[in-house]
Amino acid sequence: MTSQPETARGVRARTARAARTVLLCVLLGAPLLAGAAGCGGPSAADGDGRKDTTRSRRAAPQPTGTVDLARRITDYTDGITADGSYRIPAERERRAVADGVRALLDGDRTAAGRRLGSVGYAVRTLVDSSGTRYAEIADATREGEVRRGWGRVYVDLRGPVRWQVQVPHPSADQRTEQLGIGLLRGAPGGVLVLAGAHRAADSGDGPDAADVAHRRDSVFAAVSDALADRRLPAVQVHGFADSSLPDHDVVVSPGSGEAGLPSARSLAAAYRAQGMRVCEVWERYCGRLEGRTNVEGEYAGEAGVPFLHVEHNRLIRDDDALVAKAVRALAEVTGRWGTGRG
Repeated sequence: MTSQPETARGVRARTARAARTVLLCVLLGAPLLAGAAGCGGPSAADGDGRKDTTRSRRAAPQPTGTVDLARRITDYTDGITADGSYRIPAERERRAVADGVRALLDGDRTAAGRRLGSVGYAVRTLVDSSGTRYAEIADATREGEVRRGWGRVYVDLRGPVRWQVQVPHPSADQRTEQLGIGLLRGAPGGVLVLAGAHRAADSGDGPDAADVAHRRDSVFAAVSDALADRRLPAVQVHGFADSSLPDHDVVVSPGSGEAGLPSARSLAAAYRAQGMRVCEVWERYCGRLEGRTNVEGEYAGEAGVPFLHVEHNRLIRDDDALVAKAVRALAEVTGRWGTGRG
């Protein structure tokens, strides 16, 4: 169809809309809005550098008021399935997200937004229903989040961060995200690093491309490494089938290094105090659940930073009351990390 010349009335209407948009952006003026549709700055681009113009790829709406952080994260992880998508990020993309996390922890929100925005990520501030403020670092668009599967990071904004909890296999290790959520909310000073794809998701690059616990080329590993560089100890939570180790509920390991062994001993005692049967890998063989080859643990071990690999059976993960007990055990150790007591 041949387009018709724009009428004078149409020109006036378009000019008025543009003026209202400029005024709105000036009034709001938040760094998070830089680059949002209609507010100037660079437009969102997908992971291949192409400009996004479709409505579905515009920035997700900024939450207003308070949110239920557990529900928000669970809604996200519920969408992570084995038939989902995953794209291996380029080294530049991994570095940009990690640099954005570093800048945020340094208190430079503007630099964080700039680095994250360069690869289609954004940082948002959420107020949990508990009243605690968290930063959410995630894809700026719903389309990018679903298609790339790089995950999210949540940062407790109550004060300096002291430790990290990692969830590398949400959905695959069912309900392990509930352990991460409970620990982040239950103990101050934490960072939650959350994978964004099922470990079996199709990437076109082999069956294990999305298994971020065993791949160096992931956003998950890049962020974990950046936090280890800041000397933040980590606990990485996993799940196993009850039949894999029927005489135990939990497997506690310090990973490939020894820096986490004192904390691992304390954690095992805390689980036993909650009535759970614990397999301690420094005492006996615990099957193929010892977490000696996870890349995040290897990096932490080389850096001399405590790293705990913790497996939970299905019985624990399926029961909210038992999840709460496991979180209490974990919080005993992260509480010590938070006060510098190791």
